[in-house]
Amino acid sequence: MTSVNSTKGAASLALLVLLYCLLLTALSRGMGETFGVFLLPLSTQFDWERATVASVYSLYMVCLGLGSLLSGMAFDRFGARFNYTVGVTLLLTAYTLAGFLTNLWQFYVAIGICAGFGAALVGIVPTQSLVSRWFDRRLGTALSIAYAGQGLGALLMVPLAQLIIERVNWQAAYHSAGWLFAAVLVLVILLPWKAIEQGAVDNPRRVQQGKSRGGPSLAEAAKTRAFWGFFFIFTTTAIGIFGISLQTVAYLIERGFSEVESALAFGIVGMLSFAGMALTGLAADRWPRHLVATCSYFLSFVGIAALFLMQYQASWFLLGVFVATFGLSAGARGPIITTLMAEIFAGRGLASIYGASNLGQGLGAATGAFGAGLLFDLTGNYNTGFLMCTLFTMAGAALFWIVPEIRYAKR
Repeated sequence: MTSVNSTKGAASLALLVLLYCLLLTALSRGMGETFGVFLLPLSTQFDWERATVASVYSLYMVCLGLGSLLSGMAFDRFGARFNYTVGVTLLLTAYTLAGFLTNLWQFYVAIGICAGFGAALVGIVPTQSLVSRWFDRRLGTALSIAYAGQGLGALLMVPLAQLIIERVNWQAAYHSAGWLFAAVLVLVILLPWKAIEQGAVDNPRRVQQGKSRGGPSLAEAAKTRAFWGFFFIFTTTAIGIFGISLQTVAYLIERGFSEVESALAFGIVGMLSFAGMALTGLAADRWPRHLVATCSYFLSFVGIAALFLMQYQASWFLLGVFVATFGLSAGARGPIITTLMAEIFAGRGLASIYGASNLGQGLGAATGAFGAGLLFDLTGNYNTGFLMCTLFTMAGAALFWIVPEIRYAKR
């Protein structure tokens, strides 16, 4: 039998690992991002205020952040099989139950807690560790492809969820997701995890005797300026981006676009974010990463400005500008950060370190999503929310220049 570590076998398995990570990231986070199209149906059926419904997504993002820390610690201790089995089981439970819910606290438990922790266990934290074991050269490109699963998931699942909601109801959309994750659980059970967890023979980040060797622990990394730089980049950027994204579908409907048009626009944002993440990874392998990140932040600013101007003229042109610029930049910083962290903190604590820093994204996304909804309820418009998102996005861009370990990291 040909060894999986033969040149051809290793290359094939590396590709399969990358595709698997892309798939799980797309399904788990893509389903999470569909909450934007559930915002109005839930508000209407249960007579809940916008901030009340958004608080479910905020809890989801908090649990996604906390779960990222636990996901990294679990991965370093128990391995990939544990993460993916438990994570997919939680997602299956969350979305199967979601279609039967009638009370706010039930949405908190199912969508907020179970789906949040489930997505964290199968998301970018284990992805970063697995992919970095199989790819050495062009690691940034490989990680950007896997990371782009978040955009691909939004592209596929947001319009699909909207279509099911329109043709049947929101309960059927959640039931369909439950069946999808049931099929994924079967795949997870059948995969050859021992071979997958090892990594390529010629990769310096390959697992040895079942464990990664060398490198700083989480406690050691937490004492460094680079770690906290990554943490606060995640936090500030997430406040800006998620404060916009959760409200996008509802905002566009209020501006006069149909529900299907609004969901499709949001789905195209997801499609472009898939392309944007991949292109960012390629660019970051060639040019200084802080410059590449700055360009992506500029596109985010243009997108927010276009959305703001739609209050005065809801044109297809402005919608196109928003979709193109916000889509290409949404999530584009993620591949840069994951690559930098894989290089700076490679070793035994990588998953835990990345998970801990990613906690900042969860907290920031929760703050942005809830804050934008609350500001809308208090003011009756989105202007204060747009300002909040712009300022925090600017803070994220500034950190790429302020923290020396990030700005002058080798390419």
